[in-house]
Amino acid sequence: QVQLEESGGGLVQAGGSLRLSCAASGRTFYGYAMGWFRQNPGKEREFVAAITWSAGSTIYADSVKGRFTISRDNAKNTVYLQMNSLEPEDTAVYYCAARSPQYSGNYYKQNLYAYWGQGTQVTVSS
Repeated sequence: QVQLEESGGGLVQAGGSLRLSCAASGRTFYGYAMGWFRQNPGKEREFVAAITWSAGSTIYADSVKGRFTISRDNAKNTVYLQMNSLEPEDTAVYYCAARSPQYSGNYYKQNLYAYWGQGTQVTVSS
């Protein structure tokens, strides 16, 4: 049973920081790129950040560039999202996802991710 489990969400004031974690289990994720997405009620889920298996490449949405940092520890099967200078607009449920190595590029495309976590709520108060 493949499982991605997010943690680290919560309530924070604007300007604050949070670090999300996503632990993968149930299979080997060798070669898999990992991504973070977020969704607010009534809105479509949107791409936040992605990282390749080797961590040689990181990709960010323009809205979070310079504030968020994605990283991974393959020995622990865990990917992280460090979120700094949080804004109320960052409030959302954050999901991590895993993408097969058969694909390249287009990291923002959700349909290329095979496995998804249940999400963790991030709320930023003004």
